Amino acid sequence: MTIESKAPVRIDFAGAWTDVKYFFVPFGGATLNATINRYVTGKLVTGGDTETAEGIGVNYHTDIPAGSGLGTSATLNVVWLSLVKQTKLETRSQKEQIADSAYDIEKVLGIIGGKQDQYASAVGGINLFEFNEDGWQTHPVDLSESQIADLESRLVVCYTGECRLSSNIHENVWGNFRRGRHETVDALFTLRDSAYAGKEILEGSRWDDFGPLLTRQFECMKHLDKSTTNATVDGLFDLVAGDTSGGKPCGAGGGGCLLFCCKDPAGKAYVQSKIRDAGFRVIDFALEFEGLTVSIIE
Repeated sequence: MTIESKAPVRIDFAGAWTDVKYFFVPFGGATLNATINRYVTGKLVTGGDTETAEGIGVNYHTDIPAGSGLGTSATLNVVWLSLVKQTKLETRSQKEQIADSAYDIEKVLGIIGGKQDQYASAVGGINLFEFNEDGWQTHPVDLSESQIADLESRLVVCYTGECRLSSNIHENVWGNFRRGRHETVDALFTLRDSAYAGKEILEGSRWDDFGPLLTRQFECMKHLDKSTTNATVDGLFDLVAGDTSGGKPCGAGGGGCLLFCCKDPAGKAYVQSKIRDAGFRVIDFALEFEGLTVSIIE
């Protein structure tokens, strides 16, 4: 029997960091993100009946670099769990249960991180996620096909070439949060509230406001910890500043991928060429709305 699984990575728009338990348990968190058609794929092959299988083989693949800030490690856990459960996904709740389990794995391992990556990868699409002590809720962003096309036509993702370990940044940020550092606390509340604002901006096609929303995330991230940026990141922002309305590092920052919003769709190709000419990788993508998929071949 062969089981094949595929799950998308995500780009995060607003609210990052507030999906970590240290914040969302006492205050409630919210994130706004979208999955893209870049995937982690997995295959499990058994030697016979699943109850007594011998010689089980599992392999994974992704063309997304490690430390990208696109939630690849969480997506890998989602794929792995979907393989070992050996069941077809017939309902949304089954996907959500896998996301719950994927997050629990990181908790057991003592990994400090947020919840948005697992849930985005499992359910797919453009969503506002809310997290609190009692659980989580998802609110799909209501966009028409033309709005989705407009959004895609403005977004650029590039890879800095620098892998970053988000766990190191998390330790600094949450240490400051527990100590009540005002700059950290204020930035987190601003990040959370901006997720709700971002949903309204997208649904209202207020594209001129979307870039500044991304930049506001970046400014808050820098207030959280100075290591969320570096000379390479700042240099890329300077490079495209005249042709973009804003942008932010993906995930925890400090390297990995950057997300930019172009001022005009006609300028997207020019922004991409400037980034490539400077020696950096542009990650081409489209938004995707399927999330985790599993196929079983008996």
